[in-house]
Amino acid sequence: MSEITPSQTVGPFFAYGLTPVGRCDWDPNGTYAWKNSVESNLVTPDVSGSRIRIEGTVFDGDNKPINDCMIEIWQADAQGRYASPADNRALPNSQFKGFGRSATDKAGVFAFDTIKPGAVPGPGGKPQAPHIVVAIFSRGMLRQVYTRLYFADEAANAADPVLTMVPADRRGTLIAKKEGGEPPVYRFNVHMQGDNETVFFEV
Repeated sequence: MSEITPSQTVGPFFAYGLTPVGRCDWDPNGTYAWKNSVESNLVTPDVSGSRIRIEGTVFDGDNKPINDCMIEIWQADAQGRYASPADNRALPNSQFKGFGRSATDKAGVFAFDTIKPGAVPGPGGKPQAPHIVVAIFSRGMLRQVYTRLYFADEAANAADPVLTMVPADRRGTLIAKKEGGEPPVYRFNVHMQGDNETVFFEV
């Protein structure tokens, strides 16, 4: 009699899933070259737009940092175009893929270097405010969860068709606050549970 395979969580496996960052490619000369694969620095030489840094901490339900999360982000470029076959607009900054991955460190901190995205079309063609899609993988979870990062200094947030569906008292969990620095830092903390739980979306 066969048995059902037990379920497994999506973590923790991030230490060897993310380290080392890169891939080893063999070339016809018989040499190997280590090349970066998916990483936390999304900036490419041909990318246009304002460079930014995103930093944050992932907290559990007891407000303690989680040190073995993996964070993935997906975003449009500064002109609101995605590096996707579904977006057939011209991509002059063709090296920019808009996808990155970061592990949390011992203090639960993650960071990304990227460019600020532009507005993108939303439901019914209504423009969405600049935002970044965020996926969080963590121990004890059977599936990753998804949320959005909006920017506190964007007036377009007030009319965003997705953000305005979120109860007003919860929208702050999706807003990254701008701090000083060059490039500017946007602080975005994620609370997996508890009173300050981040709003997550069904995808």
